[in-house]
Amino acid sequence: MYVDDKWNPVQGAELTGFLNQVNPVDGKYKVSEATTQVSWRFLPFYEQVAMIRLTDPSWHPTNLCLYYLTDKGNLYRLNGTSPNIHDVNAKAPIKVTEENVMDYLRFFCFFVRGEEGPFLIAETMEDPYMPPELDDKTRTVIENTIHPATYKGLNEQGHFLCDAVVFYSNALFEANFAIQPSGMIEMLDDEPIAVDLSVRIDAPIS
Repeated sequence: MYVDDKWNPVQGAELTGFLNQVNPVDGKYKVSEATTQVSWRFLPFYEQVAMIRLTDPSWHPTNLCLYYLTDKGNLYRLNGTSPNIHDVNAKAPIKVTEENVMDYLRFFCFFVRGEEGPFLIAETMEDPYMPPELDDKTRTVIENTIHPATYKGLNEQGHFLCDAVVFYSNALFEANFAIQPSGMIEMLDDEPIAVDLSVRIDAPIS
């Protein structure tokens, strides 16, 4: 989910001001200029909203990443629930198009979580969130199951229809989605295609 080279570092006075604003994140994760790395990037389905990412090797677990959306100076914590995303979608507002709907689906499913973690849109073995330690059997099952997510067009209601493989908990599902222009997402159908895998997605955000 957006692990690429489009992130920009936050440094100097901007870093100081931001860390002072959020410290401690969620009332428990302390941040400091010495150890906390902060970066930001734009998202294709918003005109002015940016996403901010924080990492710090002193946190436990060490692969914890904390995220915010920022809109006109207001911060919205991405903590695994949907209200802040829908709030930003309404205020920004979100602009879902045929060109960016797949990006939005990946974003939403990664950041709106169930009890077992993210609903990762699984498209390639090169995805950095794919579990790194795979036995041969599990690797073969996943390789033969996942495929690029696809946009299928608009339905009569003007909703964007998409198909994707979802990696959730220790299972893979073939899922069909309807994405409304407002950013609301409905999973129309999901069919388990590989269950009881020996691995799970490990990508904590809170």
